[in-house]
Amino acid sequence: MEPNEMEFLEFDVSDVDISSKAVIAANKDPLVRLQYLIDNTPAIIYSSVPTGDFKMTFVSSNAQRMLGYDANAMVADPNFWFDHIHPDDTAAIFSSLALIFTEGQRAYEYRFKRSDGVYVWMQDSLRLIRDESGNPLEIVGSLTDITERKKMEEALQQTGAEQKQLIANLRDAKEQLIQSEKMASVGQLAAGIAHEINNPVGFVNSNLGSLQTYTRTLLDVIEAYNKILHIAPLNPDIKAFIEKIRKKADLEFLAEDINDLFRESLHGLKRVRDIVQSLKDFAHIGESEWQISDIHHGIDSTLTVVNSELGKTQIVKEYGKLPQIKCLASQLNQVFMNIIVNAAYAATDSGTITIRSGADADWVWVSISDTGPGIPAENLSRIFDPFFTTKPVGTGTGLGLSNSYNIINKHKGRIEVSSEVGKGACFTVYLPIKSADTSA
Repeated sequence: MEPNEMEFLEFDVSDVDISSKAVIAANKDPLVRLQYLIDNTPAIIYSSVPTGDFKMTFVSSNAQRMLGYDANAMVADPNFWFDHIHPDDTAAIFSSLALIFTEGQRAYEYRFKRSDGVYVWMQDSLRLIRDESGNPLEIVGSLTDITERKKMEEALQQTGAEQKQLIANLRDAKEQLIQSEKMASVGQLAAGIAHEINNPVGFVNSNLGSLQTYTRTLLDVIEAYNKILHIAPLNPDIKAFIEKIRKKADLEFLAEDINDLFRESLHGLKRVRDIVQSLKDFAHIGESEWQISDIHHGIDSTLTVVNSELGKTQIVKEYGKLPQIKCLASQLNQVFMNIIVNAAYAATDSGTITIRSGADADWVWVSISDTGPGIPAENLSRIFDPFFTTKPVGTGTGLGLSNSYNIINKHKGRIEVSSEVGKGACFTVYLPIKSADTSA
């Protein structure tokens, strides 16, 4: 018999006892030996016609053991193979299966339904056999169960994804920690500057008060002398000399202007003291614990601190009645600062920032809206991402809103954003009235 005319003898060795299998294994007949090896290989061996339907012409009997199907039934049904491939995998196979006629072989990985209805991953390796004239003769293939390998790959991918996410979280945490340390350093610097400024401001204020008293006393003395000059008889030459000096000094103007100078100087010192106090209130140095705080007071101190960033932007306050809440005041001030500075950047000098507040059920809320260009829809979902910024390079780190989101999240609150392009944006911070302090 010629090799290409050889046909496999069918033997059912699945129910043969061990001793009988041993006899078959030792059989010297090459056909018996070949059938035995094919039926016990880890892969299902098959062949099909080299035409468009790829109907199976042979399936090794170990298909019963691996997939639960009778090999003869698989050969008898021309659509068996196609009908049992997972629907999500068929398109990729059918779109490229014809390439076997030009490439000579193909390999696929797909899910195949077992007789119990469970899909298992199979690796399918196909090879085109041609006759002596180069015409397609048949397609020979092998199916190997790679389900366990796929599970391991998925586990590794999941582990890799988790590791990437962990690395990303660590990186974000590091950047936020650096930002927090910067803010802490700024706060400490502000407290130190406030302390240093308070000392000279204190004695300058005291000295101005004393100097104002002394000046009033001197002016009173001069006024008394002036009255005496008009009452007591004096030498005309002396009287004219004194009057000349009086006009040259312009005592009336000096008396009025000195009072204005003292009033403006004392007002300026009070302004400096208010700024210093706002710096201390904003930083809350030494107040790292949860404390009962006035939200409005925190917003006002923040506005004082960022006054230079506001330019000519108009600030409109529409405060409602808010209860004091337990919070990390310095961190909330950072949130208000980030939102207000962003609003000022968007609104520019000709715009308006409106700050509203109120209480509703178990929440207090603060909304900060601007009259800027608004936030495009494609950016709304990204504004709280670390390092995302629409500002020019060098003018923003992209961490302000990300840190704000984390701070509000720590308070068990939330930030809502609404925007319409061309009409501005509104950030609303919601904080629970009931303490969010998890350390209690």
